[in-house]
Amino acid sequence: MSISTSPHPPHLLSQKRFLSHPDLGPRTHITTSFRPISVKCASTPAQLHTQSAQPQAHSQERLFNFAAGPATLPESVLRRAQSELFLWRGSGMSVMEMSHRGKDFKSIIEKAEADLRTLLQIPSDYSVLFLQGGATTQFAAVPLNVCRSAADPVDYILTGSWSDKAFKEAQKYSKPNAIWSGKPEKYTKIPSFSDLQQNPDAKYLHICANETIHGVEYKTYPTPLNPDAVLVADMSSNFCSKPVDVSRFGIIYAGAQKNVGPSGVTIVIIRNDLIGEAQEITPVMLDYKIHADNNSLYNTPPCFGIYMCGLVFEDLLDQGGLAQVEKRNVEKAQILYNAIDRSNGFYRCPVEKSVRSLMNVPFTLEKPELEAEFIKEAAKENMVQLKGHRSVGGMRASIYNAMPLAGVQKLVSFMKDFQAKHA
Repeated sequence: MSISTSPHPPHLLSQKRFLSHPDLGPRTHITTSFRPISVKCASTPAQLHTQSAQPQAHSQERLFNFAAGPATLPESVLRRAQSELFLWRGSGMSVMEMSHRGKDFKSIIEKAEADLRTLLQIPSDYSVLFLQGGATTQFAAVPLNVCRSAADPVDYILTGSWSDKAFKEAQKYSKPNAIWSGKPEKYTKIPSFSDLQQNPDAKYLHICANETIHGVEYKTYPTPLNPDAVLVADMSSNFCSKPVDVSRFGIIYAGAQKNVGPSGVTIVIIRNDLIGEAQEITPVMLDYKIHADNNSLYNTPPCFGIYMCGLVFEDLLDQGGLAQVEKRNVEKAQILYNAIDRSNGFYRCPVEKSVRSLMNVPFTLEKPELEAEFIKEAAKENMVQLKGHRSVGGMRASIYNAMPLAGVQKLVSFMKDFQAKHA
């Protein structure tokens, strides 16, 4: 491994800009200073990776996949992985065959971490862990590591199915208090932070930053009432979709399979002072200290998945960083929401405009009996996975980072034609 000053453009070194839109909600402005480093992989690539400031055009052979996860990946990343699948950069083997203790994979995981730190401007007093088990496993790991006993109080804001599941799991290892629930209103809004009745003794305040099923996304973040408490966020479905001030959080965790890789990798970003005092009953594989001390290599990690995440991180940097990524995501989301809002009620999005997700767009049809035909006809046009989650019904278009603008434009064109036919 070699370390050098980052070659990434100056605009990645300091960011002070967040986008806002009247239909998507306000963003707060933060200033962060960060000097990234670049970690180079041990082996030399057979072919130089060509950087591009713009996402690659969509191949005519591929479907537009609107799945919530596992989700579409950047074509450039898939093609690069394809070219390196049989022999990785002169190593004589595939990444899938490498020892996770060898120098080649060590360089892969270290570069993935370095690039992620650059993307999110992660402070040096935070650890980055590449784990397994999905974000769902973190529902238990968080209280087990932050709470000293099952009697410790913690606060949860329930804005959808995933925060509700996290709350229920925490009941086994702490004393969680649901300080607000959007269930009576079918999870279509986020509360005013000033109205929250937080426990002054709570060890942490937990949120789900973006609810994949219900399409509700935080545009700003609450602050724990207890000055010694930390904010914990499940960011699975909007991870690396926009800049985030990591220093506001004690723990961020995310499944990779939405925005940054294939299923099988879970990323945890944790402030170092929260590591090392897990409850005695904590299984070894859920103890953050074990993984931090072993650089995510305590046991065999999901090697190929981490490699793929690394390629995605590199691709996001090539695009100009997360500020540029967010700009494209806002453009895509606005096109789709405008089509829904201007359909004269034929399509409806139930989510309050100020907290609509940039990633997951749920909508219903004025005539529910047309939903099956909508999905069937869309599939004929090479647009798939538009059926809403089984718990809420309707439609859902997941338009993560890798969904090209052309995919959203095609969906909107189809929606207009479908409406003209059935209105």
